Amino acid sequence: MKNTNYKEKFNLKNKTAFVVGGNGLIGKEVVYALVDFGAKVVMLDIKNNIKFLNNYNKIFFEYFDVAKLNQTQNSLAKIIKKHKTPDIFINCSYPHNKNWSKSSFSEIKLKSIIENVNIHMNSYIWIARIVAENMKKNKISGSIIQLGSTYGVVGQNLSIYKNTKIKENLTYSAIKGGITNNAKLMASYYGKYNIRVNCVCPGGLLGHVAGISKTQPSIFKKRYNENVPLKRMGNPDEIASAILFLSTDAASYITGSTFMVDGGWTSI
Repeated sequence: MKNTNYKEKFNLKNKTAFVVGGNGLIGKEVVYALVDFGAKVVMLDIKNNIKFLNNYNKIFFEYFDVAKLNQTQNSLAKIIKKHKTPDIFINCSYPHNKNWSKSSFSEIKLKSIIENVNIHMNSYIWIARIVAENMKKNKISGSIIQLGSTYGVVGQNLSIYKNTKIKENLTYSAIKGGITNNAKLMASYYGKYNIRVNCVCPGGLLGHVAGISKTQPSIFKKRYNENVPLKRMGNPDEIASAILFLSTDAASYITGSTFMVDGGWTSI
C-alpha cells in the first residue's frame, strides 16, 4: 500500500528561501524554480531587477554585497529579522575583482589571488556558517546549497582554450575546490541539527565568460561539446532543477554531496 505522497515532497509552500546572486545567470532560474513550487524567495544581490520582481508576488529583494565581508553578519541579521531565518539558503553569487581575466599562471599577481579568494571563497564559507548557526538556533531543518564547479573537482582542460581569449584560471579552481570541500565539513558538523549542506557543481554553461566576453567563441563550444558525453553545454535551468531538488524534502537524506550537473564531463 502506498503511504508516501511524492508530490508533497517537492512542495515548498510555507518555506522561505534566500538566494544570494538571485539576479545572475543561474540565480534567476533558481528563483523562478523555487517560486514555482510555492516558496517565498528573498533575492540577495547588488542589482535590483524591478521587472523581474514584478512578475511574481513571492519574490523580495534585499541589497546584499558579499564582497563587504565585515558587513555581512549585520546585513544578514537585518534581513533575517525582516523575513525570518530561511528554510533554504542558496549561494549563486560570482564575485570577482577587476583583474579576474588576468588569473592565468603567467599573468596573475598575488594581490589578485588574495582579493578573489577573500570575496568569493571566504564569503561563501562565512555566510553559510552564519545562516547555519541561525538555523541551528531556531531549530530549523534547513537546506544549504553552495555553488561549486567541475573545476573545483578536476583540473581545467586547457586544450579547449587554444586560439581563444579564454585562459586557465589559477584562482578559480582553488576557490571552488575550497567551497566544495567546506560543504562536506559543514554537512558533517551540522547533520546532528538536521541541517543539510550540499554543493552543486555545474559544467560549462552557455552564456558569458566572466571578465572576457558575453558568450563563448564557437571554436570553444565545439571543442567543449566534443569532450562531454552529452555532446553539448548546459543551460542555467538545468542547474536550477538540481538545486530545486536539493531544496526539497525529496532530498531529505542527501547531505555532504558533490552534486555534479555537467553532462558527464567528470565521468571520463
